Amino acid sequence: MELKTKLYINGQWCDGEGTLDVIDPSDESVIAQITTAGDKDADAALDAAHKAFATWSKTSPRYRAEILRKAFEIMIAEADYIATLVSKENGKVFSDAKGEVIYAAEFFRWFSEEASRTPGDFRHSPSGDKRILVTHQPIGVSLLITPWNFPAAMATRKLAPALAAGCTMILKPASETPLTAIHIVDILHRAGVPAGVVNYILPIKTGATMSKLMHDPRVRNLSFTGSTEVGRVLIKEAADLVLRTSMELGGNAPFLVLDDADIDEAVKAAMLAKMRNGGAACTAANRILVARSVAAEFTQKFSAAMGALKVAPGLTEGAQLGASVSMKERNKIAELVDMAKGAGAEINIGGEKPEGVGAFYPATVMTVKKDNPILSHEVFGPVAPIVIFDTDEEAIAIANDTEYGLISYVFSGDLSRAIRTAEALEAGMVAINRGVISDPAAPFGGVKQSGLGREGGFTGIHEFLETKYIGVEI
Repeated sequence: MELKTKLYINGQWCDGEGTLDVIDPSDESVIAQITTAGDKDADAALDAAHKAFATWSKTSPRYRAEILRKAFEIMIAEADYIATLVSKENGKVFSDAKGEVIYAAEFFRWFSEEASRTPGDFRHSPSGDKRILVTHQPIGVSLLITPWNFPAAMATRKLAPALAAGCTMILKPASETPLTAIHIVDILHRAGVPAGVVNYILPIKTGATMSKLMHDPRVRNLSFTGSTEVGRVLIKEAADLVLRTSMELGGNAPFLVLDDADIDEAVKAAMLAKMRNGGAACTAANRILVARSVAAEFTQKFSAAMGALKVAPGLTEGAQLGASVSMKERNKIAELVDMAKGAGAEINIGGEKPEGVGAFYPATVMTVKKDNPILSHEVFGPVAPIVIFDTDEEAIAIANDTEYGLISYVFSGDLSRAIRTAEALEAGMVAINRGVISDPAAPFGGVKQSGLGREGGFTGIHEFLETKYIGVEI
């Protein structure tokens, strides 16, 4: 299968103004050299998207749905190839990459079904003087900015609802993992997306180029997944033209193990919640809060499970923990662990940066006090700090003591107690007795500084729609 490396503008693969090496973080080799975009390319992408919107926005929902369904079928058929691509440029193990690809494809299928199901409203006004008609229309040209940690899923989670809604778009993936995004754009090309509807660029000067696009009145929407720090900057930029934004930002998820939890099941779930994608996920369990009466048992079993993981390049047979996406990211993880140790953390397993080639860091479990500074950081890696608590109220207070509010996890043998705890947690999502709850059919998003809006579910398409009220004389 041909590896695409060029820009995609107005239905054509084209050259830009520079090149960039894509690095395999497991051995620091160059996978490919891709084309980067200059200002002319960004302008051309916007021109194409703006022109295509007039026609694409008027297409029937069924037409758009059939294209998305075709994209789903192609993506499933090529899942192994795409997973290999993800593993090579991202560093994650093949099993994680394959799981991501299947999950990513489901967004094409889900929104192919949602395209023709956008609800409206038609009713009498309370005064009886008119009919109230409420409809939804595509918002317009949308900028889609995706991160490196889930290069397939974060792309389809934005592309699919935007296409289903009737929007045109410009996709800008992370520079660390562009090859997966390019292949997904190629899938849409082969599925029949008309020229100009989907455009892909990778700017040489990311900040300046995206700022310029955001200040063009033809752009009406921004969908961003990434750090809270960058999100804040983009929200300020978006305010200049009152650009509509949806933001899926950082997380600092607590994983609560109450004193009546099934410890073996809690350990299994904690492994999923912490180690999916090697810990590089905004949904990763970042703070493991364990009731004192079960702390020793949980810590011992969890440390044993973490220590048993096979660390190896992602495509190695049997690999369970691959490399971080870059040496820079790996070194950030090591610095946070060293900071925690300096503040008194007790290392149960791991905790030392390995020598040699590749951006690897071992699975690490540590026991910390509730004021350890690592608890205020989103550790995008295989590091699990454990905090011991004495009461449910204390656990909830610790869990909510963060600027983030994306997801929380609760383990308890009493469903009523678990639900009460879930309702007290300041998070947009709560998993009860499960380590993973992400689903294309469910609304994904957080509260506080974890973001704005929701992706997936029935509400996901509304991030790309404007609500219009029409009053009808009777």
